[in-house]
Amino acid sequence: MRRPASPWLPALPPCPQLAITCSLAVALLTGTCALRSEAEDLLPADTPIETVIDHYVDSALQQASAIAAPRADDAALLRRTTLDLAGRIPTPHEAKSYGENTDANKRAALVDRLLNNDAYARHQANAFDAMLMLGASANLRDYLAKAFAENRPWDKMFREMMLGLDDDMEQKTAIQYVRSRVKDIDQLTVKASVDFFGVNISCAKCHDHPESPDWTQEHYYGMKSFFARTFENGGFVGEREYGQVQYKTTEGESRDARLMFLTGEVVTEPESPKPSDELKKQEKKLLEQLKKDKKAPPKAKQSRRAKLVAAAFSEQGESYFSRSIVNHVWARLIGFGLVNPVDQMHPENPASHPELLEWLARDVRTNGYDLRRLIRGIVLSEAYARSSVWDSESPRPREDLFAVGAVRPLSPEQYATSLRLAAASPTRFASDVPKEEQDKRHVQIEQQASGFASKLEHPGPDFQIGVNEALLFSNGSQFVRDHLNDGDTLVGALSKLEDDNELILQLVWSVHGRPPRSDETKAIKALLAKRKDRRTDACRQLVWALLTGSEMRFNY
Repeated sequence: MRRPASPWLPALPPCPQLAITCSLAVALLTGTCALRSEAEDLLPADTPIETVIDHYVDSALQQASAIAAPRADDAALLRRTTLDLAGRIPTPHEAKSYGENTDANKRAALVDRLLNNDAYARHQANAFDAMLMLGASANLRDYLAKAFAENRPWDKMFREMMLGLDDDMEQKTAIQYVRSRVKDIDQLTVKASVDFFGVNISCAKCHDHPESPDWTQEHYYGMKSFFARTFENGGFVGEREYGQVQYKTTEGESRDARLMFLTGEVVTEPESPKPSDELKKQEKKLLEQLKKDKKAPPKAKQSRRAKLVAAAFSEQGESYFSRSIVNHVWARLIGFGLVNPVDQMHPENPASHPELLEWLARDVRTNGYDLRRLIRGIVLSEAYARSSVWDSESPRPREDLFAVGAVRPLSPEQYATSLRLAAASPTRFASDVPKEEQDKRHVQIEQQASGFASKLEHPGPDFQIGVNEALLFSNGSQFVRDHLNDGDTLVGALSKLEDDNELILQLVWSVHGRPPRSDETKAIKALLAKRKDRRTDACRQLVWALLTGSEMRFNY
């Protein structure tokens, strides 16, 4: 069934311009029937998301005769959750309070508190901007921050990024997704297909996809046709009424591309004859004048990008759209996609837990593409909460079983903010500081960390710490200035403590949000004993060692 209409995205009426070719109709109908049959076998729609996740993940573990790691301890789980929902590590006060809390519902209370804090919107803006604007010259952070703050539905964000109006300031920001790539339509085609539909069709540009017969050259150039008439003029996005994509097959045959969505749905449209040379001259003159006047080009009567949006919300298209966002969010929070890699959602690369993916996609569709709801359900699941430590003598289970928590590198914003927070004076976020003031101070920390974040690499699938980052931490003057000075900072606070045990407690709680281990205590005391005459330098060395260690660099 189609998703019910909403006030901002009305149901599209039947349109004679959307026609499915006869050769594909049977296949699509068969696929629809299969999806409906699977849907009938899924867990009930009113089951809590976290319960559904654990049901399907645990079932797969049983079938594989695999055991799962236990739940992570309070300190690790608090740190993981705070990083994923607020983009930072917890403060020492938050860590101690959570560990001392005996309420059985403290985890749900923590998640809800973080989801309703302004930091959630800022962090999601950073995370989604990294996904959506990778390789682009602009960013969407301001737009995304406002969208996540009001919990704007994902399908509405997609519509605004595809069709944003230049005369609306907010939507003009959203359309930067298109504007920043409009000079390279191939890049725009591939990126939009990956970001919104989970399909990387770049392999089909020169030949049919080598791994999936579902993706052909016709699919690639059909998707490209949705963007091919789009252009930029004086900072505004325009769209022509004419223009046809042509390509050569592997056999050397020249073809006009049909307007085709990934599902094989072919969109028909009124014929648009090529304008005469005189009309082209008039168009050029008009655009030059509009550029001088800083005005947007006239809107196209037949927008191909609007037709892409319509195709995305057809019954088959919406399945791609909803499964893709579920998979993207799952991969970011869990560390490994239900379909992996996340840009290879095709029949030859099936989901590890197909029923779970379909249930979550259905839930997203029927609940208005509410990403906060999806994120909350994933984070409250036991699959999310598992320890990343594997102590069993049996072999570590495969990643796609989600039996063990994944170790994930922090994003530049997470890492820089957490470094700055850990290096701050412990009194800055003490228990007697009012919540409103703490929130302001967290914003200040994020702002202060932004410059350092810009120097860090955004981690990809095979992330390894590079030479530049290592040098930045080993002898970079900015790192020393921002994190190791002895003013109103952690180094300054530690250097004033005469009791070694008190110093060690404050150091480890500030950086790692947990009590120190016995081996850490022994090593730190040994260093302090060697530096009796240089206690401030010793404190600086200790803070540097913890800040630059792997326990700080990763989310575990």
